[in-house]
Amino acid sequence: MCGIFGLISDREIESDHLRQLALHARQRGRDSSGLIYHDHDGYKVKRSDYDIKQLLTKQNHLRTRVVMGHSRLITNGLVDNQPVVRDGICVIHNGIIVNDEAIWDTLDVQRHFQIDSEVIIGIALQHLSEGVALVDLPEKVLSLCKGAVSCALAIPSAGKVLLFSNNGSLYVGKHEGATYFSSERYPLEVLGCVNIEQVWQDGLLLNVPQADEISVSDDRQRTENLIPTFKNIAAEEAMLEYPQHNLRRCTKCLLSETMPYILFDSKGVCNYCNNYKPRNNPKPKEELLDLVAPYRRTNEPDCIVPFSGGRDSSYGLHLIVNELKMKPITYTYDWGMVTGLGRRNISRMCAELGVENIIIADDISKKRRNIAMNLKAWLKSPHLGMISMLTAGDKHFFRHVEAIKKQTGINLNLWGVNPLEVTHFKAGFLGVSPDFEEKRVYMHGISKQLNYQYLRLKAMLQSPGYFNRSLWDTISGEYYRSLTEKKDYYHIFDYWRWDEQITDETLSHYDWELAPDTNSTWRIGDGTAAFYNYIYYTVAGFTEHDTFRSNQIREGQITRAEALDLVEDENRPRYQNIRWYLDAIGMDFKEVISVVNTIPRFSQMS
Repeated sequence: MCGIFGLISDREIESDHLRQLALHARQRGRDSSGLIYHDHDGYKVKRSDYDIKQLLTKQNHLRTRVVMGHSRLITNGLVDNQPVVRDGICVIHNGIIVNDEAIWDTLDVQRHFQIDSEVIIGIALQHLSEGVALVDLPEKVLSLCKGAVSCALAIPSAGKVLLFSNNGSLYVGKHEGATYFSSERYPLEVLGCVNIEQVWQDGLLLNVPQADEISVSDDRQRTENLIPTFKNIAAEEAMLEYPQHNLRRCTKCLLSETMPYILFDSKGVCNYCNNYKPRNNPKPKEELLDLVAPYRRTNEPDCIVPFSGGRDSSYGLHLIVNELKMKPITYTYDWGMVTGLGRRNISRMCAELGVENIIIADDISKKRRNIAMNLKAWLKSPHLGMISMLTAGDKHFFRHVEAIKKQTGINLNLWGVNPLEVTHFKAGFLGVSPDFEEKRVYMHGISKQLNYQYLRLKAMLQSPGYFNRSLWDTISGEYYRSLTEKKDYYHIFDYWRWDEQITDETLSHYDWELAPDTNSTWRIGDGTAAFYNYIYYTVAGFTEHDTFRSNQIREGQITRAEALDLVEDENRPRYQNIRWYLDAIGMDFKEVISVVNTIPRFSQMS
C-alpha cells in the first residue's frame, strides 16, 4: 500500500509541484520511497528504504519532463522496493495483490522478487509476448489479480505509460498542458489541476519520451524488520499457559467473580445482567435512509467509511454499498498494529466493491517504539488497568477522519462499530465503575475522562517509565476519541441488527481471509488483541471474548452453553499473533511471557 504520483510534461516540471504531490502521498506511508524520471541518459530509478522527504532532498532539483514515484507503507517484500523494474518494464502500484503466488503458477514468466507488485509485470510480459495490445493490458491484469490495484505501468522503450485501477484510488488532471496523477483527488485540486478524472479499469495511455536505458539505484539504510512474519517455535509456544481457573460465574452470562465491580444477586445473576439494556435493537432502516438522503450525490462519493478491515467494518461496508446504495470512500488509519491479514482484507473488500481507499499511515517505527516503551514500563509494575496504554496509539483514528472530510469535501461518515463490543473491565481494573447508561462502546465526556486520567496517573507513578516520549501521543489520542464533537456521524448497526452468522457468511463470499491461529473472526487483523487477551486470561481468568459472548447471551443470540463452548476455544493463547506482536515492537518473546506468567493470578488469591 502506498501513495503514487506523477508529472508528465512537454517542458521541465515544476519542482514545487513534485514536492507537493510527493508529500501528500507520504501520508499513505513513509516506510520506503522511490522515483523514476527521464533525463538525457534515459530513465533513472532511485529507490530508498526511508522517507520520501529524504529521497527528494537527495535528488535536489530534478531537471526532467517526466517523473513518477511513490511513498510506501510496506506490506510485503521487505528487501524489495518500488518502482519494480525488470525486462524493460517499470511499475508503481498502490494496493495489495492477495493471490500473486497463484498467478505466478499460471505464467510462463519466472518470478524474480518477493514483492507482490512484480506480478503485474509478469502478466504484462506474458500477454505482450502473445501479441496483446498495450491498451488491453488493464483488462488482463485486473481479471487475474485479486485485491486492490492502482497502477502506473511504464514501458520506456515504447514511450508509453499506462494508468489503471480497479477501485478508483487513482486520479489524473491537467495543469498548463502537463498531466498530473495521484492516488487521491485532493492534491490535484490544491495544485490547480483541471479536468480531474478518476482512473478505472479501462485505463489511460500516456506518451512519454522514448528510451531504452533504465538505470536502477538502491539506497538501503534500515535495520529493523517492519513486516515480521508468523513463526512457530515449539519451545516458545509451550511457554504459553492456558490454566483452568476455578471461578464463580454468573448463572445467566459468563462473567466471573474477577470482573471489576461485579455483584451477584440471590439467584447468582450478576449486576451486569440485571442492569443490561438491549443494544442490538436497531431503529427502522427507513430512519437511516432519511438521514443520508441529503448527503447523496450523483456519480460521486457521498460518504466516508472508517475502515479497519476487521469483521464488523467489512460487513458494514458491504451494507453501505449494497443495501444503502451509497458510494463511499473508505478511510484506514494504520498505526503499525494492523497485521498483514488485516491489510489484505482491506485490499480484498475495496477491490471487490470498487471502493476508493484513503490510507493515513503514521510513523510505523515511532508508533511501535512507543508501544515498546510502555510495555517495558508495564512489565516493571504489571497492572491490568494499565494495559490500555499499549493500545493508546490507535485513537488518532478519530483525529484523521476530520482531515479526510476536509480533503474530500464529504461530511457524512458511517461507522461499522459492533454495539456488543462493550468492555467495562478494561477501565474497571483501573478503578472506573461501569456506567450502565452509556450508549457508546467507549467512555465519552470530560468528567469521565478527567477521572480516568487521574486514576491512570496514579498507576503511572508506580512505574515512572510511563513518562516517556509517547505520553503526548497517548493523551491527544484520548482527546480526539472521547472529547471532540462528532458531526455527521452515524453507526450503521444502529439501524441494522448485527448477526454473527450472517456477517461471517457474507464475508466468506468476498474470500475474506481468516487467521491461522484461531477459529474466531473477531479482531483477527489486530496485532495487539492476542497479547492483551493472554494477559487478561492468565491473570483474571477471562478475556474480552467472555464479555462479548455475555452480551450475545443477554441479547438472546446464543445460549449460555454455546457461549461457554465458544470461549473455551477463543481464549486459547494465539501464539503466532503474540509472536508477531512482540517481534514488531522489538521485544523478546521469552522475557515478556516469563514476566506475564509470574503475575499472581486472581484465582489463587484468598
